[in-house]
Amino acid sequence: MTAPAAALAPLRVVFVGHVDHGKSTLVGRLIAETGSLADGKVEQIRAQCARRGMPFEWSFLLDALQAERDQGITIDTTQIWIKTAQRGYVIIDAPGHKEFLKNMVTGAASADAAILVIDAAEGVQEQSRRHGYLLHLLGVRQVAVAVNKMDLIGYDRTRFAAIEREIRGYLADLGVVPTAVIPVSGREGDNLRAAAVTMPWHLGPALTAALDRFAAAAPAPDLPLRFPIQDVYKLDERRILAGRVESGRLKVGDVLLFSPSNKTARVKSIEAWHAPPPPEAGAGRSIGITIDQPLFIERGEWASHTEDPPIESDVCRAKLFWLGRDPIAKGKTYLVKLATSEIRATIQSIERVIDATTLTPRPGATVERNEVAEVTLRFPGLAAFDDFTRLPRTGRFVMVDGYDIAGGGILGMDAYADQRALVTKRATNVARVEHRVTAAERAKRNGHPGTVVWLTGLSGSGKSTIAIELERRLFDQGYQVYVLDGDNLRHGLNADLGFSPESRAENIRRVGEVAALMARAGFIVVTAFISPYRSDRERARRAAGGNFHEVHVKASLAVCEGRDPKGLYKRARAGEIADFTGVSAPYEEPEAPELTVDTEVTDVERSVGAVIDYLGRMFG
Repeated sequence: MTAPAAALAPLRVVFVGHVDHGKSTLVGRLIAETGSLADGKVEQIRAQCARRGMPFEWSFLLDALQAERDQGITIDTTQIWIKTAQRGYVIIDAPGHKEFLKNMVTGAASADAAILVIDAAEGVQEQSRRHGYLLHLLGVRQVAVAVNKMDLIGYDRTRFAAIEREIRGYLADLGVVPTAVIPVSGREGDNLRAAAVTMPWHLGPALTAALDRFAAAAPAPDLPLRFPIQDVYKLDERRILAGRVESGRLKVGDVLLFSPSNKTARVKSIEAWHAPPPPEAGAGRSIGITIDQPLFIERGEWASHTEDPPIESDVCRAKLFWLGRDPIAKGKTYLVKLATSEIRATIQSIERVIDATTLTPRPGATVERNEVAEVTLRFPGLAAFDDFTRLPRTGRFVMVDGYDIAGGGILGMDAYADQRALVTKRATNVARVEHRVTAAERAKRNGHPGTVVWLTGLSGSGKSTIAIELERRLFDQGYQVYVLDGDNLRHGLNADLGFSPESRAENIRRVGEVAALMARAGFIVVTAFISPYRSDRERARRAAGGNFHEVHVKASLAVCEGRDPKGLYKRARAGEIADFTGVSAPYEEPEAPELTVDTEVTDVERSVGAVIDYLGRMFG
């Protein structure tokens, strides 16, 4: 038995497509066909058209702006409520003109599903493909296609079949399977509410039936709690943290974790405006809360439950669309808005620019207006966000250039590690023990200060070979020296760790702490680790204090893959090793290492000599 419309939550559906492909006409007629208009509305619009000497258009039911009526295009997004026997819908009519692409994105950003409209006479156009790609980029996975204006081609079945094959092929390359491809005529009303006698060969659903096939989004209250803090108010003796619950639910007594500060507190009360305090609040509710601790919490923090928090990281991947006047380039910094937080982000790298028409990726130094790209963003500190594939509402971002919203997209980690566990201190009631032997006394006895020499580079660059030879040479010269090698440590100290991004980051965190302890004991500690993430190396530097020296063992990916001493690149290319650095995972080269040895042009002997010469200068 079909549930009544009132029993199901309304679905937000955006109508997109190339300019002049008839979206507004189609939506206007759909409104009338579903009985969603106020009585007399059509007659009112007809009378207005007659007074102005204009022919009546179904699009006039939507196009509220005078400029749109004069130019015959949709400039702004229009939203209207319709209903079928199944449920209610919020229909978003988005502009198709290239100049108003930003408005189209705005309309599609909050949609649960989409109807891609294609003119039967003109077929699939560049803007049709671009809109399809942007829907994919925005995470709209439920898509149906309406091939409109079938009346203009005499309801030609062959022409429709050709368009259907083309658009299905394009969407398939995006990983999207349309729920239906429907031949329709917005002007004549064919195949909107019921099967059209003009197209008996179409055995699929009418447009309203295709709408009803869209699945409802997962109920936001059932998702993990995300409560971004919008503002903090001082009222009486209370500090009220105000915001909107984006997903999940919270109640009095819940323990909340605030990100990215990692502070925790218990909900003391929930405050509502002009209403009694509720015992709990779910997704979509704007509330204030008080907490049982005098914590300094500010706008931009995200509250969650402790068991399911957002990601914390200073680096992430982003798929973005760019609408700014000036192109994006590596090294540029922009303001990024993540829910209520605003944080500066630098374009660390542009991985690829994607032609939205052909889906062909290409390397690029810049991202021009109306292009889409995959980039790596670097934040100055830890930021809180979600992977879009898991929590879309808090996995989206907006990018601001100057004072203009110039782009946006979706976030993910893609071989980067969630750094929350690396910065969370769980031990309590601990205090450092001060040694009675000073660092100066150890240096005097050893003849040198304790030092961490951190060798980083791609697999096959020569790190381990240089480290082992460096140890031998320094030992022979009377230095207290020891090598920490990645493979050796994974046999013991780090045997419990796997090779996920988080495990690799924890591997380097432990190594950094051990190296720092050994350096404080007076040793020269040489490490040989790929250590691909800049943030992990910086964490090791902080652990060692001023006794850290980063050495970039430099060699190109092509050279390292040609060497492949352990056969790892071959296995990675065959898909046997996931997230392999340089192949399917990133390597972030040091920005300002203390020393670089280029093993493409320098042999082991001279590379080791360069490190020894550097240490000699450091030790005086």
